[in-house]
Order: sequence, then C-alpha cells, then structure tokens
Amino acid sequence: MDRALIRRDFPILDQKVNGKPLVYLDSAATSQKPRQVIEAVSQYYNEDNSNVHRGVHTLGSRATDAYEGAREKVAAFIHAPSERQIIFTRGTTESLNMIAHGYARKRLREGDEIVITPMEHHSNLIPWQQVAMATGATLKYVPMQSDGTVSLADVEATVTHNTKIVSMVHVSNVLGTINPVKEVAAIAHRHGAIMVVDGAQSVPHMRVDVQDLDCDFLAFSGHKMMAPTGIGVLYGKREALEDMEPVHFGGEMIETVELFRSTWKEAPWRFEGGTPIIAGAVGLAAAIDYLREIGMDNVRRFDAELTRYALERLSAVEDLTIYGPSGERGGLVTFNLKGIHPHDVSTVLDSEGVAIRAGHHCAQPLMRWLNVAATARASFYIYNTEDDIDVLARALETTKEFFGHAIG
Repeated sequence: MDRALIRRDFPILDQKVNGKPLVYLDSAATSQKPRQVIEAVSQYYNEDNSNVHRGVHTLGSRATDAYEGAREKVAAFIHAPSERQIIFTRGTTESLNMIAHGYARKRLREGDEIVITPMEHHSNLIPWQQVAMATGATLKYVPMQSDGTVSLADVEATVTHNTKIVSMVHVSNVLGTINPVKEVAAIAHRHGAIMVVDGAQSVPHMRVDVQDLDCDFLAFSGHKMMAPTGIGVLYGKREALEDMEPVHFGGEMIETVELFRSTWKEAPWRFEGGTPIIAGAVGLAAAIDYLREIGMDNVRRFDAELTRYALERLSAVEDLTIYGPSGERGGLVTFNLKGIHPHDVSTVLDSEGVAIRAGHHCAQPLMRWLNVAATARASFYIYNTEDDIDVLARALETTKEFFGHAIG
C-alpha cells in the first residue's frame, strides 16, 4: 500500500484546520470519502438519476441496474451466498432495529433470553432492551475480562437452552476488542439460538465472510467504509429472512394490495419499502471497488501496524491511560489524560488540527464498566500515517502543558 498515493485520493484531507494541516483521526465515527466514491455519486446524479424498479425508460433502467449491481457487489464483498440475502438500510442502527422488531418481537416469550455484552454500542443494546420489555424476555450479559475481552467460557456459562438470540459486536468501537464471533455463533447454535453480529467496525477494516462466521444476521454501515452516509446493509440467512416481518410498509415492498389486506414481495425487496437510498448504494459499490483494489488483507495489516505504532507512541505520554486489550485489536486507541476532561482534550487537539472523538461513544454501560464518565478516541483508516500519530502525540503534550495545573 502506497499510503501517500492513497491519501491523495481524499480531497478533504488537503486542508488546514485552525491554521494547521488536518489530521483526521475519527474514522470510527465516520470515514472520509475518496474521489472515486464522490465522482460515482456525482455521475449518478448528473447522468442516471431516476427511481428504481418502476419506470421502463432508459434512466430508470440505468438506476435500477446500478442499484441492484451494488447489491451484488455487497454480497460478494461479505461472501454471502446470494445477493437476495442483502437488504439495503439506512445504516447499522436501522439494520439492528429491523432484526429486533421484525424478527425477535414476534418470536420471544416470557422466559426466553437475549444475550449481549456490556461493550455493545447503544444501537445493539437499546433495541434488545425494548424487545425484552415488550415480550417479557430476559436480557443477559456476558461478563467482560479485566482487559476488555470476553472469554468463550463465560459465553458458554451465559448462554442456556432458554437463549433465543445472541447479539455481539465484532469489533468494539471503544476498546478495539475483536470478539470471537465465529466461536460464539457455534455456541449459540448448539443451544438453538441465532447469532447477530454488529459489523459496523469490522466490515470496513477486515475480511468478513458471513458463511465462515455462520452468523444468522450481520449489520453494517456504508459511511464507515468510505461510502456516503445514509446507506447500510442487513445480511441474513435465507431462513432467517423468511421468518422476519417487514417493519416499513408502503410502495414497492408489496406484491398485491386490496382494501383490507396486502401481501409482500420476497426478500430482499419486501424490506425496502419506499424509494431506496439509490445514490448511497451507488457510492457503496464504488467504495467496495476501492477497498477490493487495495485488498482487505492489506487494509487489516495496515490497521494493525498503525495501531501498534500508536499504542507504542502514546504509551510514552505520561499521565495517559489507554483502555482495551494489549494484543490484537481494531484500528483505534481510546485513552484519557489524567485530570483533563476528554472534551477539553479534544478541543485543544482541534486547535492543533487534530480531529478525534470525545464522549461516551454511544456506550454508556461500558463507560461505567471502565469507571469513567467519558474517554477520548483516536481511530485510523487507510489514509492515516505514522506522521499523524506523531502529530497526535505532540498535540497531547501541548494539551498537558495547557492544562498543567490540572495534572500537577
């Protein structure tokens, strides 16, 4: 990977913020977009803009071909057996809500169990809370180890014959923990439960094969993998999708409509009511082309190398606490500076041109597990370099000097 060459593909990075060259370290929140994606979306609006699955005119045919072609590319990217197992959504949050409300609510009863972990993003926690309250099911948590990982022994001890759903983040957006979701899926299936994987932080950064993982559902977002915002994906096994009810009703998801009853199309179209996110799908297809040209093994290797460098570089900063496992992890580092609120850290870093995330990262239960109110997070992608990490480290020293009275 020629990092300098890749970086040139991202026009937004060629700017100054507060008089300093921009160092963007917030890709776990949303990634930047290469010109290839921007141009693909622009070309769609300039040349092919039309609704899909409706008109038989030329623009309608082009738009439909582009939209359904994007579905095929997504299926190949995650090694789904068929493009008909790919549902386009607005993002990971909507995908997980569709599973919770379209699949789980009609199946769960009092005494059934839903198993998740304390490290889940709110998007993979609140929907299950709502389902549990609506159905009388019990929400259970796999305990976490002191380093922010989960053990398969604890999963075995938590999942029982009453467990119907196990839902787990593949890569934690706070700790960088890479969970053994393949092995967890095997445990879930032995107990007759389904396995749901939140792939928001994994699909953009590593090779994900849904057949190898043997997950029943996988959810992820386009905007974290260089596609536009507002486009996401829900993958499901055929039998799981057949058992799931639509949660959005209206145009294009119907087979027949009568005055007092209606019937639905087959998956995936019955889950995509209304005008879909066509330009988003076009952009997602372009992003997948971009990632496949680089190679997902190269993306993962680059993430690992840069994260190792960041852990080494930031560990040398005094009064800085780093959270998460010390071994293999995703491409992010979450930390706190002693005596300085993460929002203040982020503000000073921004004055140095460095963009990071500060707050609870939509993971308040995990913040309580860490015994902190908030943290700062630097997250990386293919356009980042070791120089970016060096700038971050120097900016943290500047922050310490600015708030010197706070840490003494």
